Amino acid sequence: MAESGLDSLRKTHRLAVTWKAFELRPEGTPPIPAEYRERILAGWPRVQQLARERFGVEMKRAAFKEPGATFLAHVGAKYASEHGRGEAYHRAVFAAHWQDERDIASVDVLVEIARGLGLDEAGFRAALDDPRYRALVREDEALAAHHGLTGVPAFIFGNRYLVSGAQPVEVLREVAEKCVAEGLVESGE
Repeated sequence: MAESGLDSLRKTHRLAVTWKAFELRPEGTPPIPAEYRERILAGWPRVQQLARERFGVEMKRAAFKEPGATFLAHVGAKYASEHGRGEAYHRAVFAAHWQDERDIASVDVLVEIARGLGLDEAGFRAALDDPRYRALVREDEALAAHHGLTGVPAFIFGNRYLVSGAQPVEVLREVAEKCVAEGLVESGE
């Protein structure tokens, strides 16, 4: 994956990043109305252009996912994070979904990603069914609801400022500097 705004911000600020789970379409979500699907499809070329221009990423149009289709990918992220591979796992899942058009709802695809990152295959498979990891995902989703999040990406700076959407690094830098000025984080963070 190319450099993200977060990667660029890391060049000028020390960041403590905690990845949280958020499903755009959790299980039980009603079907996407036809007119909204049409708007999404009509806007897709612009999304691809922004990804290309801002981040150097060629995003292919992934198929619309069924509600709950990304839940296991988030469960796997909790396991990967506990084993020091959280960020690498997120990047690999992103690339698998958006660039390689792979089905990240598939246990086999997720296991292949985990194995490629050096994670224990049996441990990863077991984690996908582990109620503790599943509960951690649900806790993150409750936190997102508390903050009023409705889309991704979303960044919360200094536990105070929400930046939503794929914003240019200048926007992220401005918010980081505001946090430093307000004493929410130390200089250089």
